[in-house]
Amino acid sequence: MNRRGARPALVALDWGTSSLRAFLMDAAGAVVAERASSQGLRHLPQPGHAGFTQALSAIAGDWLRDGPRLPLVACGMVGSAQGWREAPYVGCPADVTTLAAHAARVDDALGRPLWIAPGLLYAPGNEPPDVMRGEEIQIAGALARQPQWARRACLVLPGTHSKWAWVEDGRVTTFRTAMTGEVYAVLRQHSLLGQLMSEGESEPAVAAAAFNQGVERARASRPGDLTHELFAVRTLGLTGRLPGPALADYLSGLLIGHEIVSALAQPGMAAPDEMPLLLVGEAALSRRYAQALAAFGRAPAAELGNTAPQGLWRFAGAAGLIGAAA
Repeated sequence: MNRRGARPALVALDWGTSSLRAFLMDAAGAVVAERASSQGLRHLPQPGHAGFTQALSAIAGDWLRDGPRLPLVACGMVGSAQGWREAPYVGCPADVTTLAAHAARVDDALGRPLWIAPGLLYAPGNEPPDVMRGEEIQIAGALARQPQWARRACLVLPGTHSKWAWVEDGRVTTFRTAMTGEVYAVLRQHSLLGQLMSEGESEPAVAAAAFNQGVERARASRPGDLTHELFAVRTLGLTGRLPGPALADYLSGLLIGHEIVSALAQPGMAAPDEMPLLLVGEAALSRRYAQALAAFGRAPAAELGNTAPQGLWRFAGAAGLIGAAA
């Protein structure tokens, strides 16, 4: 992607475990150019500072040479304990100003400082803590789309580790992680359930029906039913009630459905008019969550796609970095 004629004002990085995305942004916060690389933390050309430097040079070196005063910001696992520089988690409630105030700094990232956003920690009383790293920037970007969402909203970020985050007055107050995507992958690839899941995809109508059947099973479930219901993925295949390719869709619906059952039981979720739902993330997965939510009578107020660039722009602005290239 490249938008000609715009003057760059920021280089922003979404740097995760398996991938790296770079955004060149103008003074209005629009993406001028975008690049992607497989050089996430697990795939650096070499360990340590040298590996991060090489990966940065490969994806954005020319942008930084052409703009020697361009500020540089990043989010994601690059700020973890295994990253370039650790940006310790900050506690909830927190907004983008809080993130900027606790940013970590790499002093020499191709001759300039790199500012890394911290993740968020939610540690309520004696309950187990929860964390996010990278999603907090997506949330900041999503809230920039519509000011009214910052007043009160629930943001759903589907993925390997799905996040449900509740926002009030622009601050993330609470959030929950569901390992839905990872559990699905483990069960499909490394369990008895995957043995009957034939390769290939079902016909769209068959796949949708199997997914909806899994969601409905979750919606009608009782506490503690999940492990019993998982075995039905096998028996539905053994008895021929679902074809092999559709078993994966049923499993997906079952797991996403149980995730939604738990999330909708949280305080404040019984009044949908007072708590709009926003889906943030990859389009196909967001559509699947929207399909599942419809079974519960809930429709998302918006499906937003990737909001990380806008969140990184807000983070840079809160850190006082916008305008540094002028």
